[in-house]
Amino acid sequence: MSKEAKKPFRQSMAEWRQFVYNPNSGEFLGRTAKSWGLILLFYLVFYGFLAALFTFTMWVMLQTLSSDIPKYRDRISSPGLMISPKPDTALEFYFNKSDAQSYAEYVSTLRKFLESYDDSKQSQNINCTPGRIFDQNDVAVKKACRFNLSELGQCSGKEDKTFGYSKGTPCVLVKMNRIIGLKPEGEPHIQCASKEEGRVEINYFPPEGLIDLMYFPYYGKSLHAHYLQPLVAVQLAINSNSTKEEITIECKILGSPNLKNEDDRDKFLGRIAFKVQMTE
Repeated sequence: MSKEAKKPFRQSMAEWRQFVYNPNSGEFLGRTAKSWGLILLFYLVFYGFLAALFTFTMWVMLQTLSSDIPKYRDRISSPGLMISPKPDTALEFYFNKSDAQSYAEYVSTLRKFLESYDDSKQSQNINCTPGRIFDQNDVAVKKACRFNLSELGQCSGKEDKTFGYSKGTPCVLVKMNRIIGLKPEGEPHIQCASKEEGRVEINYFPPEGLIDLMYFPYYGKSLHAHYLQPLVAVQLAINSNSTKEEITIECKILGSPNLKNEDDRDKFLGRIAFKVQMTE
């Protein structure tokens, strides 16, 4: 069987030009203008319908959401703990009380952190009733309770500008993470303990590490714009015989049955641990 004769180049080009545009039938790429118009109209209607359906679906979903409060908040029911200053590498403090440069960054971080708690920054905050939950569900504009730096005692940075680091009694500020709508029960307080007995004496400001109920609940960033988290200052009076030794401190939330402090999956849930090593 012989092979089909190869078409001349000119004939192939003529057929290709006729396919692109046929002057006799008025077809372009094998279709008339009416055919192309119907196809374009179909896809215009089809994709327009899909876009409208997507837009409507998104609109319906957005109607169920609030710009102030997340819809689903059941994954985090209990707050974690954080500290300040927070070392860059890990939760480990190393300093020489005789060398101001060794703890300068810690002091600087504490001063910057406490700037928002200065009286001049709390002009819109109010004095609340201690020991009581401050419900504001029926109020559009939520008020924030004033947190006085004097509550932090020797760790306020007012009397001792080095927050105790120059005296071998460093201060660490502990705070609870914000959770919208959280209402602690009982008398929540922070309690810390050293895993090495006899190496450090721990003092708290406010006394007993109390976290006042008047700072709860929190209503979210947009509704509670001037809200400040209550702080607990933990001052570590390190024994002179324990210098150059690493001391592990663990702090927990206690006194409130609805605040957890034990969870193997989350080591920061209701607790935090850090290490301190001081030299002279």
